[in-house]
Amino acid sequence: MVLQKLFGFDPSKHNVKTEIMAGLTSFLTMAYILAVNPNIFSALADQGMDTKAVFTATIIAAVIGTLVMAIYAKLPFGLAPGMGLNAFFVYNVCLQLHYSWQFALTAILLEGIIFIILSITRVREKIVNAIPRQLKASISVGIGVFIASLGLKNAGLIVADKATFITLGNLTSGSALLCCIGIILTASLLMYRIKGAMLIGIFLTTLIGIPFGETEFNGIIGIPPDVSPLFLKFEWHNIFTLDMLMVVITFLFIDLFDTIGTVIGVMSTANMVKPDGKIDRVNEALFADAIATTLGACVGASTTTTYVESASGVSEGGRTGLTAASIAFFFTISLFFAPLFLSIPSAATSPVLILVGLLMFTRVAHIDFNSYEEGLPCFITLFAMVMTSSISDGILLGIISHVLLNTIARKWENLNWTIVILAIIFIIRYALL
Repeated sequence: MVLQKLFGFDPSKHNVKTEIMAGLTSFLTMAYILAVNPNIFSALADQGMDTKAVFTATIIAAVIGTLVMAIYAKLPFGLAPGMGLNAFFVYNVCLQLHYSWQFALTAILLEGIIFIILSITRVREKIVNAIPRQLKASISVGIGVFIASLGLKNAGLIVADKATFITLGNLTSGSALLCCIGIILTASLLMYRIKGAMLIGIFLTTLIGIPFGETEFNGIIGIPPDVSPLFLKFEWHNIFTLDMLMVVITFLFIDLFDTIGTVIGVMSTANMVKPDGKIDRVNEALFADAIATTLGACVGASTTTTYVESASGVSEGGRTGLTAASIAFFFTISLFFAPLFLSIPSAATSPVLILVGLLMFTRVAHIDFNSYEEGLPCFITLFAMVMTSSISDGILLGIISHVLLNTIARKWENLNWTIVILAIIFIIRYALL
């Protein structure tokens, strides 16, 4: 009775052991974020960013968001600071635009509060359901390619080049060679359907990295790192500045469509999208996401979102919030393994980014590229994400091209007022840039 009330667990339909094992499966496929996130934020070490505190903040945000998903949405999905969103925080807002990480955390807090309001008013749900089914598939594919490109860059498999912009890195030594070994190793584990293949791949690649000189081993078990260097580190004096307004608006666009893209990707992979493109309980899932983003910012975490890897738990039979509660439990336990996770080099996490991109790319089969009015907007969406290094720009350009091409083709049945209004807003946005 308690499980049914808390997590939507029905003893006649669901099995406790199956739900817990599904939660463990999802956790094992998500846990790479515990190694990846501190690595990404290490780029801000010169600005005083404490990467050990990032580890703890990542877990706290994941536990909070996943528990809200378990109890409120009653869905079997895990949440954690999102890939792509953490990269935007570090590389775009802090390094490219030269804002402090405290400034960026304040912007995340503000946009999280706005998203709570949008979720309560069901605006986000209307936007999700308004996006055409094939465009939803292209969003998932585009995010996958974007994440894979981050892995390639972080490992040095591709490097900057003046003549061609990017070129192949040195594959015969260092992090690039270690990453290549990690890709083959992790892919082999996935081919044999070994549970936790990605996490196992990370640890094995980390061990191989010791003789390579890429891994500095710091131990296995230890006291959880102090999160206080990041806790409530906001720049309140900047709330009413034009700079803050612009960054919040930018985060709103990126978080809105990154989150929508991720939720669509997760629920599509879990076959929870109806034939008409609508998704059950999507507003509850988005509300959990908004709460996680807001509270996560308070502990110093970047935008928290639903993970597409949660579909692995669904494939193992997870159907209720008990699966999500199990994910939260395993994340809590991992707090005491900080030395192990913080020893992992970026070359060991990059293979996972590349393979996660591959798993998301499989949704390309749902796109009809023979139809220009449907295929071209999808093509624009996924390639714009990668070429502009902006997930939100990819989605915005995809929506604009979808409306324009279907209007020219007079395919009125493919349009609705919500997506037409969005396209007009986006056109105005680009015109004012």
